[in-house]
Amino acid sequence: MITAIIFFSHFLFILVIFTKKWQDEKLSDAFINVGLIGLLFTIGWSISGIIAKLLMSQKGLGIMFDRDAFSLTILSIAEFFFYKMYYRDVFSEDDMEKQ
Repeated sequence: MITAIIFFSHFLFILVIFTKKWQDEKLSDAFINVGLIGLLFTIGWSISGIIAKLLMSQKGLGIMFDRDAFSLTILSIAEFFFYKMYYRDVFSEDDMEKQ
C-alpha cells in the first residue's frame, strides 16, 4: 500500500510539472522535465535499493513496509529536497500571489 501511494504521488508530481512547464514554456520543455523525473526515479530507486539491502532484510518491518517500500521512502525523501531546490521557480510564493 505504501508503495502504491509513493508511485501515485510521483505520477501526480509528473502531471503537475508537465502542465506547469507546458503552460509557462513549451511542450518540448515539458517532455524533457518528465524524462528527467523518470530518469531520476529509476536511477534513484536502484541506488536506494542498494542502501535498503544493506540496512534491512527482505521482510522489512512487516507486510506493509518491506524493503522495497523502505527504498522508495528513502528515494522520496531525497527527491523532495532535490525537487524543492530544482523547481524553486515553479512553486514560488511570488508566482502564487500573481494569480
